[in-house]
Amino acid sequence: MRLIWLALIVFSLPASARADMTAKAWLENMSQALQTQEFKMSLIHLQSDHIRPLVYIHGQIENQDVAFLEHLNGPPKNVVRVGNTVTFIEHDQPAYSVHADRIQGLLPAAFAGDISALESGYQFVLGGRSRLAGRPSQLVRIIPIDDNRYGYQVWLDMDTFLPLRYDMINQDKQLLEQILVVELLVLDDAPAILREAYKQEWPAVMPQPDREQSDNWQFTWLPEGFKILLKDNHRLIGSHESVEYIALSDGLVNISVYVARASDTALPNELMTRNGLSLASERVGNAEVVAVGKVPVETLSRIAKSITIE
Repeated sequence: MRLIWLALIVFSLPASARADMTAKAWLENMSQALQTQEFKMSLIHLQSDHIRPLVYIHGQIENQDVAFLEHLNGPPKNVVRVGNTVTFIEHDQPAYSVHADRIQGLLPAAFAGDISALESGYQFVLGGRSRLAGRPSQLVRIIPIDDNRYGYQVWLDMDTFLPLRYDMINQDKQLLEQILVVELLVLDDAPAILREAYKQEWPAVMPQPDREQSDNWQFTWLPEGFKILLKDNHRLIGSHESVEYIALSDGLVNISVYVARASDTALPNELMTRNGLSLASERVGNAEVVAVGKVPVETLSRIAKSITIE
């Protein structure tokens, strides 16, 4: 009986200590935890057509962020980040490095960034409390301000503020994507695998290919909070035809827009949705516009139709 009471006390202490925290404060603490804490997560990335078991380890060595991501199924595939250099290691090709401040494809980069930047497109609401990976957790809902993007839910460990579960859901509350932590280990020091990664001589960052100057494409409509991050002109793989590329983001979700002269390059012309990733193709004047991103296809179609050249 004494052990049961002790367990209940341990479970309730974090709840009482954090009872007055706002939803935004929970997310800001998550951002700080993802950047500074040393931990190991065993997790599952769930999508409609596949399940990926992963291990993610994060720590700091000599004031440098070091992270390691391992894919547990299929051919060996690992990703290492040291500072702002991310190196991909796969069994069938030489390792290569790129410049990035996060390992993509795990959690949204915004989760370890400025949470305030998301407020133009989302509101934050506290949900209930639950138990995940054997740890008490707090649910925070990230609710879109309109129907132009999906909603998100994240469960945070009440002790460390690290995320234990992340859901992307559509307007009908259907689950599109989920990351579920099955074990979280909080570390006292960076483990040996990160120390080895830090000392390793990784390939130099790949030089960026020369980009032709792009036309001044603009949009007459974008959802609230979305901004243009990048515009350039490059050639499609296996083709000599040039395509304009425009990257958009609201801080949480990214949208890629491709523009080609309709008479020059055939781009995909079908609409589809898979694992939350949608594609829309529109003919705009003498241009073919394709927009791709994890937002409703109607949003992509409206973005594509609104493009104009100045």
